[in-house]
Parts: sequence; C-alpha cells; structure tokens
Amino acid sequence: MNNIVIVDYGSGNLRSVQRSFERAGFVSTITPDPNVVAEASHLVVPGVGAFSDCMGNLEKLDMLDPIRAFIQAEKPYLGICLGLQILFTEGTEFGSRPGLGILPGQVIRFPKNELKVPHMGWNQVQIEKEIPHLKGIPDHSYFYFVHSYYGNPSERDCIATTTEYGTRFPSAVSQGRLFACQFHPEKSQQMGRQLLENFARL
Repeated sequence: MNNIVIVDYGSGNLRSVQRSFERAGFVSTITPDPNVVAEASHLVVPGVGAFSDCMGNLEKLDMLDPIRAFIQAEKPYLGICLGLQILFTEGTEFGSRPGLGILPGQVIRFPKNELKVPHMGWNQVQIEKEIPHLKGIPDHSYFYFVHSYYGNPSERDCIATTTEYGTRFPSAVSQGRLFACQFHPEKSQQMGRQLLENFARL
C-alpha cells in the first residue's frame, strides 16, 4: 500500500495538494517530521514563495538530508513549484543560495520583456520526452502557473516539458522516478489530477 507523504515546511498550499490526491482516490499524509519522510513510499514537496525561505525552513526541520536520501534511493519524488526549484544547485532569488544539488543548474528570473512577471495563469506544456508521469496527458495540455523564477538545468536531458512565456523554459523535469513541475497540478483540474494519479501509481 502506498504511503504518500507531503512535506510541511510552512508552505500554504499543502491541504489543496492533499485534497487533489483524495479526488484522484489516494490517501496522503502531511508532516514536518523527517522520520515520517524516511518511511514514505512516495514523497511530495510542494510550495509557493521564495527559494531561500524554503531551503531555510527545510534546514531548520532537519529535512534536507532525508529528502536527498529519498531521491537517491530512487523512490518516487514529486516536486511542485518550489519543490522543483530546490532540486537545483543554486537559487538566485534575493541573492545566491545553495539548493539540494540533485540537478546541476540555476534557478533564474524571467528576463525583462513586455510580459508581466510573475507568470500567472493557464499555459500550455510541450512534452519533450515520454515518461510514465505524463501518461494520458496530451501534448500542449494546459496547466496552471504562478512563478517569477524557473529552473535552468545545465544538462538538458532532464527536461520533461517546456512552456513558452517570452522565452521557452523548462516547465517540468524528470530523472528516473523523480518528477518535478513548475506548474501546479493541484490547481490544474483534470490534467493535474491525471498527473497526480500517475505519480501515485508508480
């Protein structure tokens, strides 16, 4: 039986993620306890806000090493928004801050152009590689975004989907059983529910 654990480090959208799993037919647990994380079969790190705050809160909870160990054990990991960004080597929001270092690269701000930042609302994702997490999700499906920064991997083979917003940026990454998306599946109706179901069934 799956033991889906959602990491609670003070982010505000945890219950909406849990409700989305419930609508997809799966029970999940919200916890700030690193020992519970270590026992999870599936781990979800959601989040909205600043990169440095997220890393700082996870560090205070002694959660960084358990998350790294979970990913290195090749168990199913789902990162949402900040849960994607912290996978990278470095974040650049409010100065440089090290991330988890799972994926080489930086988290950078959208370049200045005529489009508003943050990137907020519905946008399409272009599928760059076929993976189980995206089963049943048509190419160019719409998902909901809220962000000013995005992950820019130095090794491009991890890019699962891309999205256009003034520049084409990686909107999801994958590496083995790790999957992380800049968009919010819990806010993305049927396509988001399909993605969460795919993740839970891994």
